[in-house]
Amino acid sequence: MCSSMAFLLTAFVAAPSALALSLPPLIPTIPGVTEPLTSNAPPLPILQIPTPPLESPPFEASNIKPKKIGYFWTASGDNQHKDFLATYSLDDDTFGTLLWITDVPSSGNSPHHLGPSLDGKTLIGGGLLSLLKTQDTAFYFDTTDPYRPTFKKSNRALLSSITDEIRAKPDGGFFITYMGSALGTSPGRLVETDAEFNIIHEWPEDVNGLLNVLGEQFSPHGLTIDFEKNIILTSDFVVPLSILKPSLGIQRANTLRLWDLPSRQIISTIEIPDGGGIQDVKFIPGNPEGAALATAVHLGQVWIIYPFRKDGNGKQGVAKLLYDLGPKARDTVAIYSDITTDGKFAYFTLTTADHIAALDISDLDNVKRLDDPDEDQPTIGPHYIKVTPDQRHIVVTDYFVQTGDIGLINTPADYKALYIDILDDGSLSFNRSIEFQREFANRGGAKPHSVVVFDFTDPENPIYY
Repeated sequence: MCSSMAFLLTAFVAAPSALALSLPPLIPTIPGVTEPLTSNAPPLPILQIPTPPLESPPFEASNIKPKKIGYFWTASGDNQHKDFLATYSLDDDTFGTLLWITDVPSSGNSPHHLGPSLDGKTLIGGGLLSLLKTQDTAFYFDTTDPYRPTFKKSNRALLSSITDEIRAKPDGGFFITYMGSALGTSPGRLVETDAEFNIIHEWPEDVNGLLNVLGEQFSPHGLTIDFEKNIILTSDFVVPLSILKPSLGIQRANTLRLWDLPSRQIISTIEIPDGGGIQDVKFIPGNPEGAALATAVHLGQVWIIYPFRKDGNGKQGVAKLLYDLGPKARDTVAIYSDITTDGKFAYFTLTTADHIAALDISDLDNVKRLDDPDEDQPTIGPHYIKVTPDQRHIVVTDYFVQTGDIGLINTPADYKALYIDILDDGSLSFNRSIEFQREFANRGGAKPHSVVVFDFTDPENPIYY
């Protein structure tokens, strides 16, 4: 190995353990000056002027105490007012009642995924485009009072950016996929925080792992962890910088990484040929082989990953086609998923096909489709999907990504949160929705990207998902 490469790897491995770099806006808030400065700032190629946010308009809170609460991580429609967490009732009798709004101290983050800690006292939301204004990329909310969340802190990683999927650690803290490097290129990282939500590692940190992610595209988006079987799967989606202008075209990946959980080391790279972006991966609850479902966006297919099987060359981790979602699922920009806790039913949002697919996966050798692929569903741009803790509904947010004039991805959306019933056979019945554009017209509308649901139906056994 040449001396320069050895130095580079040493620098990566010896990166400091505390990597939180929470910084204020580069341009301070100035009363009477901030507003015209923000509204008149011209768009720049890729990087944006780091102007402070406009203060949020007042809102009317509710004092009700519903048993089911939905937290929606939301962008202000004008990208100038503060981004925010919107807290709503999901109870039948008070559905769609706004309980509270919790602002973050920045705008233009393009709020992305949201996840809860295991004890339900903290939520973390990532910013997809925070990097463009040199802002923190992860935002933490205190939900000790679940009806009045407060902003806790924000931070950013040193080597990576573009916060994506989130999984809580049993001992506190989170694992988070950061899809890009600090500049939005490949490689990204699997980021780990401690129980105080300080960034302590950006994996991989071993030499073999670094050679792996430097040698081929590593843009981790999907993330699933089996803490009993001690394995992690991450799925590679797109190089973030490639979706922004100027671009030679979006760089999509065909790979997943299988990790050893105790050592945080990559065991193997698993390929889905011509997958064209493996956006999501999730372990199937209760599967005896620890199998997972992965979505291949270009192909419009669902693949099954067997992490403990070995291929003909003895490499651990095997991918097999499980189900083709049909021609309308091809190249739909995004396919995100969720699975019921009994492992019987799986649901998939096909973003630019304006469709939500449902599969009965109780028999993996005889998968049954439960939706009509030709049905016109009342959804535009569905993306993030969560099965509610009681397993009786799914919540879907009708917004994926809009980069505006600076990017190549601008998906249609109606900016709704859909509340959809799961019938006894696993099929779906569209029910109610919350219309964010109308609710937040005083900040140019609102773009809800993701949701977490708290269920206090059994006060002794609350569920945070």
